[in-house]
Amino acid sequence: MNLSPASLLQWITGRPRADVPVRTSGYSASSDSRVEQFDFTLLWVVLGLLAFGLVMVYSASIAMPDNPRLARLSNHHYLMRHAFALVVGITAAILVFQVPVDTWERFAPWLFVASLILLVAVLIPGIGSVVNGARRWISLGFMSFQPSELAKFAVVLYASDYMVRKMEVQQNFLRAVGPMALAVAVVGLLLLAEPDMGAFMVIAVIAMGILFLGGVNARMFFLIAGVLLVAFMLMIALSEWRRERIFAYLDPWSEKHALGKGYQLSHALIALGRGEIFGVGLGGSVEKLHWLPEAHTDFLLAVIGEEFGFIGILVLTVAFFWLTRRIIHIGRMAVAMDRLFAGLVAQGVGIWIGFQAFINMGVNLGALPTKGLTLPLLSYGGSAILVNLVAIAVVLRIDYESRVVQRGGRL
Repeated sequence: MNLSPASLLQWITGRPRADVPVRTSGYSASSDSRVEQFDFTLLWVVLGLLAFGLVMVYSASIAMPDNPRLARLSNHHYLMRHAFALVVGITAAILVFQVPVDTWERFAPWLFVASLILLVAVLIPGIGSVVNGARRWISLGFMSFQPSELAKFAVVLYASDYMVRKMEVQQNFLRAVGPMALAVAVVGLLLLAEPDMGAFMVIAVIAMGILFLGGVNARMFFLIAGVLLVAFMLMIALSEWRRERIFAYLDPWSEKHALGKGYQLSHALIALGRGEIFGVGLGGSVEKLHWLPEAHTDFLLAVIGEEFGFIGILVLTVAFFWLTRRIIHIGRMAVAMDRLFAGLVAQGVGIWIGFQAFINMGVNLGALPTKGLTLPLLSYGGSAILVNLVAIAVVLRIDYESRVVQRGGRL
């Protein structure tokens, strides 16, 4: 961070230097009071979610080796892999926090190109790994990497950088938004080839949100939203497999769907029903005993609901709502200080985490059709945890820089 000895002391102690003017708007700061370098409450909430996710991944996966297909694995296999992903993710986040936001702005287009190359590479036989009929992962030896997770982060950076460079968006809409729409369409086609419609939905919402926050007026915004809605409807209508998912969602208990496309949803609802208000207690889930598929990934919330009941889900919902709101507030503060790129990035991360959590919770609760999206910061998945933590580190860096500028310092 290019800190002088005095600045380093300030960074360690959290106290402002006496020779630096301090402003009190937005954040409380004075020369004789403690000034936080970034939002520690946000950091503790994230760490709390990570710790709870580690416990729940262990609870949801401990019985999986009882399945003859997984008999070679130990009961702690997924716990250890998830813990390793947390160590890698936290280490990466600490390193990323040292990177100035201006650096991300300079390299945003190149990171987007790199994500496109990886999305193409994952489709190449011998490079991409096939799991449950989907080719979404690249094996790195020590972990499997999912390029679509990097693409979410890359789109946040690229869209934010693009809107900063195309501020005439309201004067010449098609010329300004067209290239970015084409870029998102290319990402969408690559994701649909895997297939991963859930990731495409998240990326489309991220791009839409940043477009709106970056200056697109309401009429243009709803026009784009309408086009995307029609596109998603066509994707469902033209795919028998996706149509069956919708029918199973509408009637998961029918004889046709209960043992087919509606199997996961019906057992998720059974798990939630067993949990009632206070749950059956940690480790007491029955549905995780080979009844509920993907209990440690996409349907972790159903296990949480069974073991901690309505209260557990309510606490998680409030935590994600607060987390999303706080991240977006950090973005708004940056925009108010004329740091547009930083502000759009933070708000884009907030939209990403909030929307993906909303979709995952909606799927688990039976409010939305089944999609293959994990619960951010909690579900098992090395690349998702890694990229989520990197994104959070960038948000904390944005908050740190905003506070430095607000106190009259220089970056």
